[in-house]
Amino acid sequence: MLDKEGIAKRIAKEIKDGYYVNLGIGIPTLVANYIPANIDVVLQSENGLLGMGPFPFEGEEDADIINAGKQTITMLPGSAIFDSAMSFGMIRAKKVNLTILGAMEVSENGDIANWKIPGKMVKGMGGAMDLVASAENIIVAMQHVNKAGESKLLPQCTLPLTGVNCVKKIVTELAVLDVLPEGGFKLLERAPGVSVEEIIKATAGKLVIEGEVTEMVI
Repeated sequence: MLDKEGIAKRIAKEIKDGYYVNLGIGIPTLVANYIPANIDVVLQSENGLLGMGPFPFEGEEDADIINAGKQTITMLPGSAIFDSAMSFGMIRAKKVNLTILGAMEVSENGDIANWKIPGKMVKGMGGAMDLVASAENIIVAMQHVNKAGESKLLPQCTLPLTGVNCVKKIVTELAVLDVLPEGGFKLLERAPGVSVEEIIKATAGKLVIEGEVTEMVI
């Protein structure tokens, strides 16, 4: 199965030349390190930056240059800094081609819960609700099961929703899955060394399997 870096590497293959991409907190931020050198992509951070680069090397961090998750980042030549009002204006005006988010749960009809677990401290909803309401293409980077070993791909989300019927694709440590328009998770690829049976066991929602499922190439 994949580690977090492996999930980020696989998602980086979904990014197309010319895309404006928003990277959410957690695993999605790692995608910046694996974008192919032969494509031109602009990464947006919702706290007010266009042109985000990979994470800095140790000793080269600048505490004034951070992403939405308060991690130090780098800026590429030609990047721009602006206030969060302009940043969310871009998001709400659908200027962002692809949004990559983490999630606590995703339902088989594409609902996402990624901002709150009742009873646990939360800093706030952040920009996730704007992102899922405005983005036309949302990929979720997440673990297939939670710390208790329970599936996070469900018939219905049990946690407070961030958005409804919005997720298009999911990449986990076990698999790549599409969310079908009629509902259900279609299994596209399996992680190296992971069997289809393991994915079936780890998926509580409706899982659609058609033909042979290829092993993903990272």
